[in-house]
Amino acid sequence: MTGVEPRVIQLVMSLRGSGVTDRHVLGAIERTPRNIFVPERFQDHAFDDRALPIDCGQTISQPLIVGLMTQLLKVDDRCKVLEIGTGSGYQAAILSRLSRRVYTIERYRTLAKEAEARFASLRLTNITTRIGDGTKGWPEQAPFDRIIVTAGAPIRPDTLLSQLKPGGIAVVPVNNDSGTQTLIRYTRTETGELDEDAIMDVRFVPLVDGETKTL
Repeated sequence: MTGVEPRVIQLVMSLRGSGVTDRHVLGAIERTPRNIFVPERFQDHAFDDRALPIDCGQTISQPLIVGLMTQLLKVDDRCKVLEIGTGSGYQAAILSRLSRRVYTIERYRTLAKEAEARFASLRLTNITTRIGDGTKGWPEQAPFDRIIVTAGAPIRPDTLLSQLKPGGIAVVPVNNDSGTQTLIRYTRTETGELDEDAIMDVRFVPLVDGETKTL
């Protein structure tokens, strides 16, 4: 980590101690400056392991959750990844360093355009963005090797999961009875069935369907 900002080193060491053990994931986090994705008023907390508010009433996820979800996806450089909920662009930027291509959908125009500018500044050329209803996925680009949802789905998102290749993995927070969500990893078997593994309870903003917001 020579030449890396001390706050980044501290964050990476904290994530490693909390269960993010995949060195490729840790390397991608190390090379993705979170401060670029955080609003100016929260710069002092940019490398804290906590979620932070961004525009349009959304959040940038806690780095630990980003790291664990990325690790659960088991992404490699052959993967085509679909992300639902671009937000600040932080999760997509990390995925772009691990995969062949990332397709990311955002409901809010403001967030999508800001994220595109960040991707350009970091020279991340393998990310394609769309402003639209993430609950519908991206059928024109399906099937995907990996799918990640960064908002809480009310029920199992079968429309999205139908766009997952055999052998593919999806990681989705799904509402539970406690008022939060359970992070679930879905794996599509070679015979087309879905295996489900409940991982942990998490808290995300809700996944909303319907008309695209232009904010």
